[in-house]
Amino acid sequence: MNRLTIVKVGGKVIENPDLLKNFLFEFTKISGNKILVHGGGTSATELANKLGIPTKMVQGRRITDEASLNVIVMVYAGLINKRIVSFLHSFGSNAAGFTGADFDLIRSRIRKHPEIDFGYVGDIENVNTDELRLLLEEGVVPVIAPVTHDGKGQLLNTNADTIASEMAKELSNHFTVYLLYCFEKKGVLADPEDNESALSHLSFNQFQSMVNDGIISSGMIPKLENGFNAKKNGIAEVIITNTGNISTGKGTRLTFEDIQ
Repeated sequence: MNRLTIVKVGGKVIENPDLLKNFLFEFTKISGNKILVHGGGTSATELANKLGIPTKMVQGRRITDEASLNVIVMVYAGLINKRIVSFLHSFGSNAAGFTGADFDLIRSRIRKHPEIDFGYVGDIENVNTDELRLLLEEGVVPVIAPVTHDGKGQLLNTNADTIASEMAKELSNHFTVYLLYCFEKKGVLADPEDNESALSHLSFNQFQSMVNDGIISSGMIPKLENGFNAKKNGIAEVIITNTGNISTGKGTRLTFEDIQ
């Protein structure tokens, strides 16, 4: 099958124009079909603060009321998405920006939790692989903002790591899929205070142990949960890496085998 690389970018890379530009230049070096999924939580939080809208996070995930959702759509689907698309075109990439509502690409349902009201947060129900495949066949590089919809007119805030994972799983029926989670670190750090301590591999058992010890925490937990979920469902490779290595394959590879 044809190769498809799905890259999710977030963290400080999104907030820093120079880092973002360097990342996108490296992204264009990836050969074959590719999709870019982006976050932008810090920018959304900054705008919300300026507007007097409080931000509440639970287990690395944002509680999204109506006011927060409006900010998220403005920042994710507007400013960040179009900035990325314009940068990619400057590097000769045929990029086009989308949310899950465009082409009905991603449908979600409002999250139901027994204890926590997440508000307008969506859990993915369907990825429209037919439309995505048509875009890829036309040489388009889809740039996906983490906003989905319920098919009834309601936009929903949806975790970008989950979008990348679910897309990878669904498209693995048609492509050999490589999933890369890219942020400012070189990979998963054995010591959070040491930027040079990136692991070459991370097993699921090791991940659970590092969470229990508090080494892996906050937003890294859902990122890695999504990564292992994708790996379990037939993805060729899942790699946690930084901006400079997305075209080299270096980083932390996720595995279900304990590597000695």
